[in-house]
Amino acid sequence: MIRSMTGFSRCECHGAWGTLAWELRSVNHRFLDIGLRLPEGLSALETAVRARLQKTLVRGRVDAWLRFQPVAGGSLRLNTALATELHGLHAELTDIWELGETAFNPWDALRWPGLVQASGTDTEMLEAEVLVLLDRALTELQEAREREGAALAQLLLNRVDALAEQTAALRKHLPELEKALRERLQARLRELAQQVDAGRWEQELLFYLQRQDVAEELDRLDTHLTELRRILQRREAVGRRLDFLMQELNREANTLASKAGDSQVTFASVELKVLIEQMREQVQNVE
Repeated sequence: MIRSMTGFSRCECHGAWGTLAWELRSVNHRFLDIGLRLPEGLSALETAVRARLQKTLVRGRVDAWLRFQPVAGGSLRLNTALATELHGLHAELTDIWELGETAFNPWDALRWPGLVQASGTDTEMLEAEVLVLLDRALTELQEAREREGAALAQLLLNRVDALAEQTAALRKHLPELEKALRERLQARLRELAQQVDAGRWEQELLFYLQRQDVAEELDRLDTHLTELRRILQRREAVGRRLDFLMQELNREANTLASKAGDSQVTFASVELKVLIEQMREQVQNVE
């Protein structure tokens, strides 16, 4: 079934290095928009994390938070390679800008991401655990979005059935509509007290019937409803397809309203537009 763009998941794991926790939240959005927060020391994983999110998700505003709590009692160590590189860059910049002897506070450098690390932590192992945990969180997020999608699909199908009932009732009403039109025209002619050629009468009747004929609109509505049912059974991202169909359904309902020949057609067209608007609001949440 279809997926919603709304979902939440939280996964946590523990190890000798401490505690990791991923929290993923997603809401509806026209495109895929990722907001990512990684703790200091794990920012190097940003590219890999984004790639996993983009591979799994198609649309939605996704906020992903990774929390890392190092094991209590662990000591800190200096990333000497990074410190040496930063010192060289500082010296080079001082020379380029001709700053001369400038005061340098080492405490400022300690705020540089990755300069201070927890000792005894296997960075590669920790990064691998982060990605494994992310896969778990993504799986749970997708399951939540699918559950929400199943509920959305049922709501949409209920309204598709209601639309189909309206179009079926209008089809049954078409012979009565034609009969009523004939009677109105005949009454109008009697009021004028004039004789009209039979051929001319049929031409005028055909003209008015064509102006108020809604069979073509009903056919297109039925076609769109069949397509809606088919799309709602697919597991891929179909939100944009559904949004397009909502526009087409609304166009047919408007045309139907403009051709309304009596109160029943007018009432049905209003009901159709209400149902379509309800569907359109729900479709905004479909991936």
